[in-house]
Amino acid sequence: MFVKLMSHKKITLVLLALLVPIANSLAQCAMCRVTVENNFSNGDVGIGAGLNFGIMYLLVMPYIAFSIIGYFWYKSSKRNARKNEHVKSGY
Repeated sequence: MFVKLMSHKKITLVLLALLVPIANSLAQCAMCRVTVENNFSNGDVGIGAGLNFGIMYLLVMPYIAFSIIGYFWYKSSKRNARKNEHVKSGY
């Protein structure tokens, strides 16, 4: 029970560590900022919103890909562990 609880705590800490930098990702490079400010002063706010969405998209996609790969790896290792347990027990 303690081992499972400890692993859940580690998973939670890793997820929090991955999600904290998202707040800093709303910042933009200097050239992008100037472009957005110029467009905003001209009344076009759509480019700034699209740029922020693009930055968030590029930030999140690698985490999603690694999470999916990790999930399937975990499920495969659990399945192999169960199969090996049955072989050792003689079933």
